[in-house]
Amino acid sequence: MIVFPPCKINLGLFVTGKRADGFHSLESLFVPVPLTDILEVVLHEETDIFWSSSGLDIPGEKESNLCVRAYRLLQRDFGIGGVKAHLHKLIPMGAGLGGGSSDAAYMLMCLNKLFELNLSSRQLKDYAAQLGSDCPFFIEEKICFVSGRGEVLETIDFSLKGKYIVIIHPHVHVSTAEAYRMLTPKEAPFNLKKMESIPSTEWMKLITNDFEAPIAQAHPIIAEVKQELLFNGAFYAAMSGSGSAVFGLFDEEVKWTNKNGLFQFSTKL
Repeated sequence: MIVFPPCKINLGLFVTGKRADGFHSLESLFVPVPLTDILEVVLHEETDIFWSSSGLDIPGEKESNLCVRAYRLLQRDFGIGGVKAHLHKLIPMGAGLGGGSSDAAYMLMCLNKLFELNLSSRQLKDYAAQLGSDCPFFIEEKICFVSGRGEVLETIDFSLKGKYIVIIHPHVHVSTAEAYRMLTPKEAPFNLKKMESIPSTEWMKLITNDFEAPIAQAHPIIAEVKQELLFNGAFYAAMSGSGSAVFGLFDEEVKWTNKNGLFQFSTKL
């Protein structure tokens, strides 16, 4: 079975409080984007997972990988058999694009089908939430208003269909834990559920990412990339998640020159 786990961007991200469980409360819009990894999972005669990867180098030990951890969850609860799994990594890591979370969610869905577990979408989301706050989103990957620690999802009437996106990763790795330490939570300045009701010309005034200012101060190239996107006609540009990828949204397809060898992806949504 071969699947293509996509990434996401955050359209607005407000950190609104610190929770008793140590996580932060946030509000954001998660938007799926068809920049994908490639994950192959097949049944294997062994009784465990045989794991391999290619593409971008994935740091850490095998057992810390989210796909392997997804396998372990279902192995624990259902005694599933062995699989061979290979991930070709294309989505930059430490970029705020949720690639690892997407890989884990797709691993759960693959295992659900291969072993005929008949887990519902709700059950898969519950398992995904054990792996990471972003993971449940990728079970259905529809544009959602996200709250709680990132696991509370509400589909909203909003679309970017027909718009164009450019994503640039400035080769900066941002630790999520480090990013949260830079913030002081505060009340959300705008209700992101109302995105459909405001013209895109107003988005730059109203829709912000609380992580962007402190991260850009530490890594000025993030602000430089954002300004370049706006200069080239983006009606909205921002850092995604806790960074460091920056995206621009355009009404028309843009011819983009890749400068300084930075990672770049563009497509029509």
